[in-house]
Amino acid sequence: MKNLILIRHSKSSWDLPIQDKDRPLTKKGIKKAHLVSSNILGFLPKTFVIWSSTAKRASDTAVIFAQNIQYPEESIVYKENLYTFDENQLEKVIKSCDNDFDSIILFGHNAAITNFVNKFGDVFVHNVPTAGFVSIQFDSDDWDKINKGKTIKIIFPKELK
Repeated sequence: MKNLILIRHSKSSWDLPIQDKDRPLTKKGIKKAHLVSSNILGFLPKTFVIWSSTAKRASDTAVIFAQNIQYPEESIVYKENLYTFDENQLEKVIKSCDNDFDSIILFGHNAAITNFVNKFGDVFVHNVPTAGFVSIQFDSDDWDKINKGKTIKIIFPKELK
């Protein structure tokens, strides 16, 4: 059994004249990341690894979640190939995961997250919003062989207000 939790980075700022990869979270984004991460403990597997895109907005979201779920920040694995908006690239990264890991929490970007959730989950999601959390369980012991899974839990910030 493999468990995958996909979390879209929280709300980021477009106000600064910087590279897309360097965009920081807004105050609202920081607040939403704290809100969602404070409400997920009961939906996490016993053990897991955290992977994050190297983009600042994703890595900062991952750090906030790690702090709130008491996961060591230094154990977050930053992956350059998770800085993608393409679900096929995202799928490649996930399917290449070492089978020693049964559960992954992954911080990434749209449209890759929403499209992956709709391809591999059994609940249609129009759009995974910023700081959105989607947990999918796969009846497989091999990441490379995952296909349609069961959507276990969806948590979006607007539902927590």
